[in-house]
Amino acid sequence: MEGGALVEWDWWTVEFGDAHAGAAGALIGGGEPGPVYFDVGSGPNVPSTTHWSAYDGRAGRPLAEALRAVCACGWRGVAEYPLDWDAVGDRPLYEADVDLTGPLADWNAHLSLVRDKAAPLPDSLAALLVEVAERLTATTADAPLAALRAVGVLERIAARVGREAAGVLAEDGVSAERWPPGSGPPAPRP
Repeated sequence: MEGGALVEWDWWTVEFGDAHAGAAGALIGGGEPGPVYFDVGSGPNVPSTTHWSAYDGRAGRPLAEALRAVCACGWRGVAEYPLDWDAVGDRPLYEADVDLTGPLADWNAHLSLVRDKAAPLPDSLAALLVEVAERLTATTADAPLAALRAVGVLERIAARVGREAAGVLAEDGVSAERWPPGSGPPAPRP
């Protein structure tokens, strides 16, 4: 699911954003096929995708045999979920009622493990972030320009605080890349 192909992620969380976006990945012969290309005539750009629904055997495209959960971080689910082509019939996969609950559950289990290894947020900060998100959503409906202004303020706050937090870690000789897997961040400074 890499390369120059467009990946349309099926699942996304605010908590992890694009770093852990998830999708159902198509499997053919036990492996992930390369991207599907769409002939749109002549020109230098040929659109492509690795979205599971493109592997429906139509217009010479490969036919997916099964699906599994995949994550933008590179994680791949172990379980395979065979596609029932008798139930799909001659419909394109994007129109068929394909059951994605298995891959979704596997991706959610992966996120649980990621969450367990992530630096914990203090409860008061987590609650405040939820409240800010709810208020921004409400403001977007009532006063979209005010919501945009607030988002700009939040972006500047996040950039400044992020630099400060990274600086504190650097002073302590710690970088996020050096944390052992599963160990989380260093202990708080006294």
